[in-house]
Amino acid sequence: MDPLALTLIELGAVVFCLGLLARLAGRVGMSPIPLYLLGGLAFGAGGIVKLEGMKEFAHVSGEIGVILLLLMLGLEYTAAELFTGLRRSWQAGILDLVLNFLPGAALAYLLGWGGVGAMVMGGVTYISSSGIAAKVITDLGRIGNRETPVVLSILVFEDLAMAVYLPVLTTILAGVSFLGGLTSVGIALAVVSVVLMVALRHGHHVSKAVHSENSEVFLLNVLGAALLVAGVASAMQVSAAVGAFLLGIAISGATAHNATRILEPLRDLFAAIFFVAFGLNTDPSSIPPVLGWALVLAVITAATKMATGIWAAKQAGIARPGRFRAGATLIARGEFSIVIAGLAVASGAVPGELAALATAYVLVMAVLGPLAARFAGPLRAMQPPAEVAAKA
Repeated sequence: MDPLALTLIELGAVVFCLGLLARLAGRVGMSPIPLYLLGGLAFGAGGIVKLEGMKEFAHVSGEIGVILLLLMLGLEYTAAELFTGLRRSWQAGILDLVLNFLPGAALAYLLGWGGVGAMVMGGVTYISSSGIAAKVITDLGRIGNRETPVVLSILVFEDLAMAVYLPVLTTILAGVSFLGGLTSVGIALAVVSVVLMVALRHGHHVSKAVHSENSEVFLLNVLGAALLVAGVASAMQVSAAVGAFLLGIAISGATAHNATRILEPLRDLFAAIFFVAFGLNTDPSSIPPVLGWALVLAVITAATKMATGIWAAKQAGIARPGRFRAGATLIARGEFSIVIAGLAVASGAVPGELAALATAYVLVMAVLGPLAARFAGPLRAMQPPAEVAAKA
């Protein structure tokens, strides 16, 4: 068959099936991420049917999906909100980092994956899924609950930690010398710091540069800027995803709101393809040997996230039901964990078993998180405070 025809047929079939999976996930009240990963496993290496025609397209589309995920995450915050969230939640954020990074890192050492594997798995188990958490809060009517600002503050701390972690991880995965690594990390952190300061003081200029009343022009400006910044960031040894995240932070006000609205369909499409592409590159037969470890990690890190949320909510003077709701909302892992594992596996610096473990872990946590949040307490929501309502 003609290669172009084969690519179009496979791509059309995959996208159509993704729509069916998203509909199914919506009906049962769960995140579609586990179903996307299962779809990729079914049609990748070792799956039911191996898709060859769309492999190259899926790789590029997956990269764009990561960029859009991080760009739109950045659009949710201004630089000032990031710094404010950091000041409010630094103690809970550090507790969160310690409790949830260590289990993944310890398991990586136990499995013989060394320091690089520990750095990767620590990140996989540390970061909560902002997308799933936001959906849980909205779907369960908890936007106005007293614990919601606590949850958002911890998520902001994690996002800011990712802005530092990803450049460092990218440098480590590149396998450069110690001196070269220090230089690269220094450059990465300097770039992140400079961009954050520019976003804080001159974000309105960035917003003005990409804004347009014409939706077509606006879309092209924002998407083009995101890809350009991501490419430049990658060339400077800063993660392309982090570059997009920082651009999102720099865009604020009505421009950020309009960009979110206009980019959302593209984000959903390319992000779905990213999760499928990750599954395509993972052999399903490699999951059963690590499933036990994934379940162990799931139990431990569900408990550590609960502990984080309970402690943070207690410090804020929130009653016991709200503490448990805060902890349960943080349990889910998703897009960031897969992004981290994808970067590591693509570099070739970690064994393929890590991808299988990360996939199994995210599958469990993306299902467990929303279920735990649903049964953690009553679904009643209080009248939303002004700042939380504005944020929503």
